[in-house]
Amino acid sequence: MSMLTPPGMGGKYRITGDVYPRMRRPHRRRRIILGATGAVLALGAAGWGTWQLVDVFSGGDGRTTTAAGKPTDCKPAPGPSGAARAAGAPLPRPAQITVNVYNATPRGGLAKTTADELKKRGFGIGKVGNAPTAYDKKVPGTGLLLGSPGATKGTFSVLGTQLKGATTKVDARTTADVDLIIGTAFKNLDAKTAADAALAALNKPKPVPGRC
Repeated sequence: MSMLTPPGMGGKYRITGDVYPRMRRPHRRRRIILGATGAVLALGAAGWGTWQLVDVFSGGDGRTTTAAGKPTDCKPAPGPSGAARAAGAPLPRPAQITVNVYNATPRGGLAKTTADELKKRGFGIGKVGNAPTAYDKKVPGTGLLLGSPGATKGTFSVLGTQLKGATTKVDARTTADVDLIIGTAFKNLDAKTAADAALAALNKPKPVPGRC
């Protein structure tokens, strides 16, 4: 009888050899850990899927959508007039804008002919003549719109529809009039049909896709 066999036991209970049998720990703890890990992963996946659905139906930024998938709070994108359109302020009409037309080029007669054309298009006309010394022959583009800081709230944009490529600059004046200083690259005002279309678009800006 082996030394491993308890006294009084034999037969099928007899243990032979000189090595104790290895006792395996129960797998219960492993099953608990695996089960808990799986539950955490399942909850995480469910949460992520829910967030994706909310993001899709809310337009990605928390805004609700209509049945057609369009955001319900879309607003027209601000037009070229910047702060004025963003704040909802109406743009001035051409008749409300007084334009001083100055010629900064060596070519004669441009100030008068330009002023006459602007008058036909509904703008008020102030002074007409040669540009001040500070700007005479020093405006390289098509033109320069010069006015008070208040002109940036819509006046520059409305007058700018008549001359593509004109730049803007503010000065210390407190009056509402605006100077149009004709530059060396000037040929003519934009065609009236193109200017009218630009002015109409300025007054009715369209929403920009992806902004809502």
